Amino acid sequence: MTAPGAESPVLIIGTERSGSNLLRLILESHSRITIPHPPHFLRYLAPLAESYGDLADRRNRARVVDDAVGLLRRHIHPWPHPLRPGAVVAEPAGPGLFGIVAAVYEQHRAATGKARWGCKSTFMVDHVAEVLAVFPDARFVWLVRDPCDVASSSKRAVFGPSHPYRMARLWRAQQDRARAALDTWGAGVVHLLRYEDLVSRPEEEIGRLCDFLGEKPEPAMLHHHTTAAARQTAALADAWHRTGQPVSTDRIGAGRRGLSARERLWVDKVTGPVKQSLGYPVDPRAAAVPDPWPPAVALRSVWLRTRIEYRSMRKDGNHRARLRRDAYVQWLRLKALARRTARTVPIPDRARPSHDPLPPASTGNRAGEQEADRQESL
Repeated sequence: MTAPGAESPVLIIGTERSGSNLLRLILESHSRITIPHPPHFLRYLAPLAESYGDLADRRNRARVVDDAVGLLRRHIHPWPHPLRPGAVVAEPAGPGLFGIVAAVYEQHRAATGKARWGCKSTFMVDHVAEVLAVFPDARFVWLVRDPCDVASSSKRAVFGPSHPYRMARLWRAQQDRARAALDTWGAGVVHLLRYEDLVSRPEEEIGRLCDFLGEKPEPAMLHHHTTAAARQTAALADAWHRTGQPVSTDRIGAGRRGLSARERLWVDKVTGPVKQSLGYPVDPRAAAVPDPWPPAVALRSVWLRTRIEYRSMRKDGNHRARLRRDAYVQWLRLKALARRTARTVPIPDRARPSHDPLPPASTGNRAGEQEADRQESL
């Protein structure tokens, strides 16, 4: 295994509701690693990347940084240190969108005085190649959890699809991409960690994780719940309240309690071979269960989401911040659409000098916008 560089970033990939906040706080407790709660820069900005134009152009970089700063200011989990946007525009950490994001994280790392930064945005599973292009010795922790337990948690969380069938489809797709990353770059770059193993044998699994990262395990990592960072996270949202508690196995098997028998069969049918390959049992009856009727899935999703939002309004300290963030993301998409439209509208002949031939209009590229719509619909 190639040893990671002293300052190589650490990225947690996989699917939300798999214990990523727990793992983030365990790693944050290490004296050399800082992992702030992610504003999900690439989740929201990558689908819009084409609309910004060539990021080698300083003006285009400034637009990206301005939008990233807007996300950070509306983040549902505030960062403790201010950002210097001008420095990010002037000196990104590398080419492309991730180079800008990495420069933001690098400023946070410098402010904390730690040696390495990390990102727990599990959506980075879609950007492994981009990260390695900027940081060839970056390390990825593929955190995986039983999809029935993930789906059960998502029925009550503001994050991710609320319907178990939809969550199962997302889980399968993201594990497929994580598996592809492991197969492509190997165990020296991608470390597979099961949530169930982490909470059942924390000292052993943290030791293995530190070996992978080239770090020495520290006792504080077993007491993450006593830190100010854990207390802050636990106080912000009901879905995060367990981060202020010691590591526990009581959420293993949550799907048996939180999902109906039919919902568990749907999850197993969708995730079957992938779930089994990761060491989780699959109910043999799942293959024969009919898929849910799409309109019923849509109606149930609306009902679950309504309950979730009502509970969040009553219990989450960052409920308004999340709504502001979501509105801002819609505004970013509208701005991106306007930029694309401006580039595709031809200039009328009468507004163009007679000696200047009219160039063909660009058709534009809507792939990024469609991907953003797909993520939102999940």
